[in-house]
Amino acid sequence: MSIVVRTAAMSWPARVLSAAAILLGAWLVWHLLDWAVIRAVFRPDVQACQALQHQGACWGVVPEKLRPILLGHYPFEQQWRPISVLVGNLLLCLLAWLAGWRGVASAKGLMTLVAAVLAATVLMHGGIAGLPVVPFDAWGGLPLTLWLFAVSWLVSVPLAIALALARRSKRIWLKWPATAVIEVVRGVPLVTLLFMAAFMLPVLIPLEHPVPLVWRATLALTLFSAVYMAEVVRGGLQTVTQDQSEAAAILGLTWWQTQWMVVLPQALRSVLPALVGHGIGLLKDSSLVMVIGLHEFTGGLSLSLGGDPLWRPYYFEAYLAVGLVYAAMCLGLSRMGRSLEQSWVKGSH
Repeated sequence: MSIVVRTAAMSWPARVLSAAAILLGAWLVWHLLDWAVIRAVFRPDVQACQALQHQGACWGVVPEKLRPILLGHYPFEQQWRPISVLVGNLLLCLLAWLAGWRGVASAKGLMTLVAAVLAATVLMHGGIAGLPVVPFDAWGGLPLTLWLFAVSWLVSVPLAIALALARRSKRIWLKWPATAVIEVVRGVPLVTLLFMAAFMLPVLIPLEHPVPLVWRATLALTLFSAVYMAEVVRGGLQTVTQDQSEAAAILGLTWWQTQWMVVLPQALRSVLPALVGHGIGLLKDSSLVMVIGLHEFTGGLSLSLGGDPLWRPYYFEAYLAVGLVYAAMCLGLSRMGRSLEQSWVKGSH
């Protein structure tokens, strides 16, 4: 009813523009459906795709190149290991979703996440229980993307909190180094940090103790994430008034107990949307490791199609499929953040 009233109250130029926008949207939706569904080829038949002459989508490239896109150049005979990791992550996300995401931010939830990352690392690397060793630099695909994100996020959270507290400290020997680290790293693009980790860091490491490229890339991602997250946390700390710390001190709490039990819970709750947004950005930024030779999810796509002249013309469809997976993961993180925010708001009341 309200829409009808608003339409009746609109002037005729506004009505014409609205009608034109609706017609344009309908035209775009129809052509998209015609290309993506009606004329599309869904089976991995390269001749059928070539017959389309790009008048329809060739989704057959996805099942044809699914393994190299999803798993990169991980050894074929051992690919059951990263597949098990993906299935396990999916089950954990499903259980967390069924529980309403409430346990994710708890101590048990964090311990479960750490245990899952450690188990995935051991399973994919091997070297125990008769599993052959697969070098870190042979990892790839979606498991590598998730591993880079999880490890850099878990390590950057305590580092960011430490940097934020140090920058707010009245002690110069804490404040100035923390400020210098944050400002210097924030002023350098992530790609530059990745190149430094890939090509400059090995010069500083003894030859008898080489560090795999995956770990050096993780170090760059962690440092980049920590300095940006530190400023988010510092903004949250500024929302907590000084009288609450004074009241905690009167009750006999030490400085560490005050920060852990009074200040940080309130600060992190106030900046939860920003922290979730930072996590989504970190997940997408992990794809930049492709520039230093690590074939994560998007790198696995380039690896699988780059040397195949038959399927190479269908990069667009493959990138759309990868983009949909990234969108699903980012929507999952966003939904988790909203659920945690709602549960914390209810808990505060």
